[in-house]
Amino acid sequence: MSNIRITKQFTFETGHALYGYDGKCRNVHGHSYKLSVTVIGQPITDHDHVKFGMVIDFGDLKKIVKSEIVDVFDHATVFNKNTPHVELAKELKDRGHHVILVEYQPTSENMVIDFAKKIKKHLPTHINLHSLKLQETETSFAEWYASDNN
Repeated sequence: MSNIRITKQFTFETGHALYGYDGKCRNVHGHSYKLSVTVIGQPITDHDHVKFGMVIDFGDLKKIVKSEIVDVFDHATVFNKNTPHVELAKELKDRGHHVILVEYQPTSENMVIDFAKKIKKHLPTHINLHSLKLQETETSFAEWYASDNN
């Protein structure tokens, strides 16, 4: 049987700031992120199975990514909680803003690592996460591949 890769794409708006960075991204700013999630597996061969012929239902993959990533990060501001940005985060939270404090510098590279961990936890056992592509601008993106991280 053949392994097949399927990909679902998502978009969300997130703000962040890179504490200690020597460029413009040290300032609070936002991106219209595009996340491509690719999984790999074999299509279901049981003719009586409701998902016959599918690796995974796109709707099932969407539920996982929406609940773990999109619904959490969309229209949020992300800060590294181990920096003085924690003071700004508190001020924003006190004013009713959606703020996420993470253990890492919120770069695309670190975010895509975090997203891979979150998605992998919820995939069925017969489906593997193949890759993620997190695009923060039209010309800039970070990619995570399972084959690079075994």
